[in-house]
Amino acid sequence: MKPKLLNIIPSAFVFLVSLTIYILTLEPSVSWWDCGEFIAAANGLQVGHPPGAPLFLMLGRFFALFAPSPAHVALMINLLSALASALTVLFLYWTILLLAKKPSSPHPLIPFPPHPLIPSPPVLAGILGSLTYAFTDTFWFSAVEGEVYALSSLFTAVVFWAILRWEREYDEPGSMRWILLIAFLMGLSVGVHLLNLLAIPAIVLIWYFKKYPEPDARGILKALFGSVLLLGLIMYGIIPGVVRLASWFELFFINLFGLPYGSGLVIFVIILIACLTFGIRESVRRRAHGWNTIFLATALLLTGYSSYVMILVRASADPPMNQNKPDNAFTLLSYLNREQYGDRPLIYGPYYNAQRLGQKPGKPVYGKEDGKYKVVDRSWKPVYDKRFYTVFPRMWSGSPDHVRLYKDWGRVEGRPVEVAGPDGKPRTEFKPTFTENLRFFFGYQLGHMYFRYFMWNFAGRQNDTESQGGIRNGNWISGIGFIDSWRLGPQKELPDAGRHNKSRNRYFLIPLILGFIGGIWQYRNHQKHFWVIFTFFVFTGIAIVLYLNQYPNQPRERDYSYAASFYAFAIWIGLSAMRHGGTRAQGLGGIGRWVWGGVALLVPALMIAENYDDHDRSGRYFARDFAYDYLNSCAPNAILFTNGDNDTFPLWYTQEVEGIRTDVRVICLPYLATDWYIDQMKKKVRDSEPVPFSLDDNTYAPGKRDYIYVYERMKDTVELGDIVRFVASDNPETKLPLQDGSYLDYLPARNLKLTIDRQKVLSTGTVPVKDAGKIVPEMTWKITRGSLYKNDLMILDLIASNQWERPVYFTSINHENILGLQQYFRLEGFTYRLVPVRNEDSSGYTANINTTILYDRLMNTFRWGNMDRRDVLIDSNTYRTTLILRIRNKFASLSEQLLAEGKRDSALAVADRAFRVLPVFNFPHDLSSLQLAEVYYKAGSPEKGNALIREYAEDIRQELVYCMSVDEKFGGAMTSETEQNLAVLEEMVRIAEAYNQGQLIEDLNGISEKLIPPS
Repeated sequence: MKPKLLNIIPSAFVFLVSLTIYILTLEPSVSWWDCGEFIAAANGLQVGHPPGAPLFLMLGRFFALFAPSPAHVALMINLLSALASALTVLFLYWTILLLAKKPSSPHPLIPFPPHPLIPSPPVLAGILGSLTYAFTDTFWFSAVEGEVYALSSLFTAVVFWAILRWEREYDEPGSMRWILLIAFLMGLSVGVHLLNLLAIPAIVLIWYFKKYPEPDARGILKALFGSVLLLGLIMYGIIPGVVRLASWFELFFINLFGLPYGSGLVIFVIILIACLTFGIRESVRRRAHGWNTIFLATALLLTGYSSYVMILVRASADPPMNQNKPDNAFTLLSYLNREQYGDRPLIYGPYYNAQRLGQKPGKPVYGKEDGKYKVVDRSWKPVYDKRFYTVFPRMWSGSPDHVRLYKDWGRVEGRPVEVAGPDGKPRTEFKPTFTENLRFFFGYQLGHMYFRYFMWNFAGRQNDTESQGGIRNGNWISGIGFIDSWRLGPQKELPDAGRHNKSRNRYFLIPLILGFIGGIWQYRNHQKHFWVIFTFFVFTGIAIVLYLNQYPNQPRERDYSYAASFYAFAIWIGLSAMRHGGTRAQGLGGIGRWVWGGVALLVPALMIAENYDDHDRSGRYFARDFAYDYLNSCAPNAILFTNGDNDTFPLWYTQEVEGIRTDVRVICLPYLATDWYIDQMKKKVRDSEPVPFSLDDNTYAPGKRDYIYVYERMKDTVELGDIVRFVASDNPETKLPLQDGSYLDYLPARNLKLTIDRQKVLSTGTVPVKDAGKIVPEMTWKITRGSLYKNDLMILDLIASNQWERPVYFTSINHENILGLQQYFRLEGFTYRLVPVRNEDSSGYTANINTTILYDRLMNTFRWGNMDRRDVLIDSNTYRTTLILRIRNKFASLSEQLLAEGKRDSALAVADRAFRVLPVFNFPHDLSSLQLAEVYYKAGSPEKGNALIREYAEDIRQELVYCMSVDEKFGGAMTSETEQNLAVLEEMVRIAEAYNQGQLIEDLNGISEKLIPPS
């Protein structure tokens, strides 16, 4: 068989194995987080969140064309990720093959010499490294959902492979085509994600080693410094710079010559093309090969980058999803720079407790007006007390939750600094020391947010529960007993729920050890390549940590950012096969190579065996069905306020792609603080009428009413409409004057009311006729916060102007944007409807219940995404969502209300269904289980109540045994959990006593006596 044909066999093997398993474990519909937004944007070529991913959206749209129905669009876009991931694995195999070959080998690409059944060491290395990486936790996670990270990984893999091909063909004619290919791919990758650019330092280092065969330390440092400059030039120069130049042309030609909008942009593009064409032609004529390469590479980079034209075109068409509305050069520049997310200090900046002294003007904000561009606002930057500045600031966010964790991670004591308090009197603030700053950096940002993920992928994982630093969740494990017990406490005492958790993966440190072996082999045999891989590893891992400067308490795990770093380590895993599979193995007559052939297959097999069950998303429809349930919790033509990613993006997908309940207007509260989003809400979209905001666009223009100070000058209760008009007024008498001559918008009263038109409420069906007597003559509530924001003002405006014409719902009962209105919430499914009926419970955690509507929806209407199946993966995101939605609690509350109404059979049916929908083997017991146990007792089914409490008590017993064993080892590390579990046990005893369950009381007391002997 010919060598080239033989080469196809292992290549096809790694590609087909990875692709097959990805397809088998592919999520069949939309997943959590940004997937819903990306899929909806791709299907309709709409504009997603900054800085956009136009190439991904266009490729996603291409794949969506093959969907046999709208319900299969998500599957096809997920398939794009699976295919991209399998191709990434293939390029990793080829990359390892190139790195493992010895230059002196006469047939370096022949995979099976001298025995047809024993692969050569480079092939073994390629199979081992590529398939191990294929089934690591982070990479596999991205491979089965419709997100940008799989496609971004493919670009990284291809450009790194391409530079190795250039290195191999350096002395051959036409080798520069690989450099030009890399430039084009880099430009294309910008239209997916910027992570690919971090391969530049490793690429430059390969170029340097090839150009200078005898390198020295000084030359290497110069090459690295130059690579960082090149990276910065592309990230901060070319990518935003081209658009910035275009904006200057636009401003010049429109404002000075009166040309139509967009003319300056067209003229700029023509001039840019002409300049590049001239440069290419002149460099050819003068035989300036270096300049020719630079001009061609720049042209190809910009050609790839031109995918962003799609963003401009589609934003101008104003689709339903049009985030930031980047329809001109100015808004596109803001979009690319992610200005809506604010800045994070990197080199020099303030600590979290730096006193804000004022603000200074920033860049002008341009808007279209009378055929010209005019400055409609100016960005403002805060000015802080310079005494609280530091180099390399790591603890910078002033959010109270972040400050608390900064202090915990950094063990902050600080140095006293005297500052002026809010009342003008001096007070003492404690500035963190630089040592404490570094302690947070090494402990949290490096240790917790990078090396923990690194160990997840190559040592093992405890579970997938998001961790903020405790030993209980999200840590790495090895599977080696004494190591895990030393780090995490006695593993033999682990509860069944933890022991049998699908995401508990143990690799026994094998991939980690192989990676170190491969790295050592490469250092000893190919030191230049070692430093290339090491640079690749650092810049795609630790450098990202430095750049992101993450605050604590991240909303989700961020390991996907470091996939390329793990890719680099997988190269070393593969090269470990060269350590014992090379000359030593040949000296043993091929036996060693047989052994390493087994390793090359068994290690990936171990990864598959351990990771398959917690990456198998087949049969999962959670995000889609929860979105369906959210939307079908609303009456026709409703307005639904959502809070964030997981209760917004799946809804966008469900409406935009599958066309479900397009009459419901979903309003994402964080976006409602922006003028472009408010403008979109005031337009008709699909079957949803415009949102009835009364405020005009001048009221909420950029820079206006972003911050509204609450200054209670009126103690009386004020009508809501009057308050909204007061805040919206431009009359200086409605403002608070400041010392610098400017004015501050403010809310003059905390006590608000809304006068109720009883007949209107009944005629619109807001309150059923049977509850007419419960309608209050006026809704009254109190604003307890010290400040409001633009989105809060828009909520108040909507409530005042809507006048019960359209149903208004919220997805949360206890969110800061609720503004105290939860006392008028009525539970009608997964959402809470605003009604003029006061809730009798003042705690704010429960709502009135419309039993007729809620019973029908929980028992008949809602979909549950196969949550009741053992073979369907319930990951931490799904579990956390069920807790946030308090689903069991909703069943329990409905059961209790039905009992109060004398509907015993219906109450029992609801209680039984709660555990069919959320079975205990997928969703462990929580406090709502005790509510349901009481329902069983009250309904005359004590046997069900006893069985439920006994089952829950056994869970608590196991938890207590583990918590106490950890407390004994680590000195109170889990004391709070111990106390919580004991409190639950006491509550069980109370319930058993209340319903005279003597034997159950005795058994529960026995658990306490065994665990806590009398003192």
